[in-house]
Parts: sequence; C-alpha cells; structure tokens
Amino acid sequence: MTTAQPLDVQPTPLALLMLGREADTGSERGVDCPGDLPSPSDPDLVERARAAKEKLGDKVFILGHHYQRDEVIQFADVTGDSFKLAKDAAARPGAEYIVFCGVHFMAESADILTSDDQAVVLPDLAAGCSMADMATAEQVAECWDVLTDAGIAEQVVPVSYMNSSADIKAFTGKYGGTICTSSNAKKALEWAFEQGEKVLFLPDQHLGRNTAVRDMGLTLEDCVLYNPHKPNGGLTVEELRAAKMILWRGHCSVHGRFSVESVNDVRARIPGVNVLVHPECKNEVVSAADFVGSTEYIINMLEAAPAGSKWAIGTELNLVQRLANRFADQDKEVVFLDKTVCFCSTMNRIDLPHLVWTLESLAEGNLVNRIEVERETEQFAKLALERMLSLP
Repeated sequence: MTTAQPLDVQPTPLALLMLGREADTGSERGVDCPGDLPSPSDPDLVERARAAKEKLGDKVFILGHHYQRDEVIQFADVTGDSFKLAKDAAARPGAEYIVFCGVHFMAESADILTSDDQAVVLPDLAAGCSMADMATAEQVAECWDVLTDAGIAEQVVPVSYMNSSADIKAFTGKYGGTICTSSNAKKALEWAFEQGEKVLFLPDQHLGRNTAVRDMGLTLEDCVLYNPHKPNGGLTVEELRAAKMILWRGHCSVHGRFSVESVNDVRARIPGVNVLVHPECKNEVVSAADFVGSTEYIINMLEAAPAGSKWAIGTELNLVQRLANRFADQDKEVVFLDKTVCFCSTMNRIDLPHLVWTLESLAEGNLVNRIEVERETEQFAKLALERMLSLP
C-alpha cells in the first residue's frame, strides 16, 4: 500500500500570488470586500463557516469547482467542472442563494441558467480568469468586422469555450454559434461545420487546435491564429479565406505552463508512468501524452485505473494533490506533471476567510458580491448555451 507523499513542487517567486495569499492591486479589480474579512489564522473559521451554513439551511447552495482549495471544498454541496456546477445550480430552484466557489465567468453562467429569484454570489470578486479576460467584447466585435471585410463572415460559425465571459457567450449566440466544454468540443465543432465552412474558436487556442487536429482530422495548416493586438489579427485576407479554424490567441495560464520537457522529465523519473493531460495544454504536450481529456475525464480515468499504476497529471495542482491523496490507499501513484507550483491564482482567491465572510453576511440578511448579467447579454448567452444543450 502506498502512502501519499507531498507532490514534488518548488515555489517560484510568484508562489504567494499563485496561492492567492498576496494581491496584485495594479491588475486586479474588486479586491476589497465591503466589510472585514476574518483573519486567515482564525482557528474558529471552520466552525464559523459550519454555523453560518447551518443557519442558512436550504436557502443556500454552495458550489465548489475542482480547482478549489480543500478548505473550501469541504463546505461544497456539489463539486464539478464549470458547466456541471452551473447546471446543478439551475436544478436547485428552491435555493435563494447560490454561492459559487469558482471564478467570475462561472458565476455568470450560473446566473444565466438560474431564475431571477435566485442570487448568485462570488465570495471574492477578484476571482477572475486570465483566459476569459483575453477576449473582450470590443476585440471580438472588431474581429467580426475583419472577417466581414474579408468577405467570409457569412461562412464563419463562432464556437466559444465555456471559459469565456457572458459578453463573449452573447456574441456567440447572436451570430449563430454555440458554446462548448472540454468534454463536448468535438460535437460542437461537428455541429458548427454543418452550419458553415469555417469556425471562429474563442478564447482558448489550444482546445480549439487540439480538438480540430487530434479529434477531427484537420491539419495544423487548416488553423490560423488571430491575435487581437495586431491589425487584422496579424493575418492576411488570403490566410483567413484559406483557413478552416480561426483560433483566438488566448490560453489558460495554468495549462499553458506544461511543456514537452515536463513530459520527458517525468517519464525519465518514473518508468511506466501514464501521462494524462487536459486539452487546454499546448498541442505538442497533448501529442506527447498518453491520454487527453477534461477534468471529469481525468477523475474518471484515475477511478478506473488498476492498482499499482502510475500517473503524471497535467492540470491544476489543487486537483492533482486531492487525487493523489484520494487514491494513495489504492496503490495508485499520482504526481504533478511539472516541478513548479501551478495553482490557478484567481481560483485560489476563494479561501476560507472569504467564504466565512460571505456565509455570515448572507445569514445576517446582507446580500454581498452578487453576480448579475445584463438582460440582453443574458438572452443571447442563454441562446448559445441552449444550442450546446441540444447537441446530440
């Protein structure tokens, strides 16, 4: 029987920020809460969270994303990826408060899918998503103008990853596109190519490229990269007209860190290891891995893995550590693919002090940090989400 060992990771100079223990006030918005947070060292935090949740009873429903800290996950009523949690929220119409322990775009999706009588709350408004922030409504509108000027807009169907803002989801719905998750990206692209000749994939270039090339048989030459910071996206009219996949220049700051060198290093250190990575990783990393799939796929693979098997996982460190501890007594060795700290910095902003402050505020009748999507944006974003839900 294997005893769970601490994952072999070394802090970087940004480790405290990645852990959410420091703030970069020059880049973050909504850092301050309208009230005093409990001290992180308060030994009574767990009991305070438990008491506030008990006082709220059925009025509150707490969602915990897989990448959250264990100290937060212990209070979640359900755990899952972003779309599963948004659907779970919609399935609880009796809950007055939906406390989403995740990041901003996830809370927006929950607000879109829940009723007007329910309030979606994000414990820390600084919990954003760097990938979602890489595509703004203004940039995407400008991109559509570029496609229109190139004479191809009518051939293009937008497909947006779930990890996008409500504004981008609304753009997608308005122009006849659909949303996808890392689990159903292939189905979404198959649907899109039935509607048009080209796809504009937002905002994660790696998921779009990996799905097109690995799962659908397209080539890397069929894909072009649209850079919103360059005139015309850095592309010629001829390149746009020849492309089948127009990939937005966005990526996940966590999954983008993994490299082929990481894969080669772990294979050298652990003979017989299975390398399992998320499709938000770079194409060369996906090509070098043994298995590729969504967060739920990764969890399911480890659940089904035989005793004695060895796994190197390329996804967020909180989840990998949790899986390592969970399967240690089943003699399954689970290690992190990289040697450096790779927490999701914004996801880690949801800590126990923020959760306690949120629950105690709600228990006292004070609605804090409510996430509300503007009505027209909600209408078109919901249309795009409903198209995804109707996929076979």
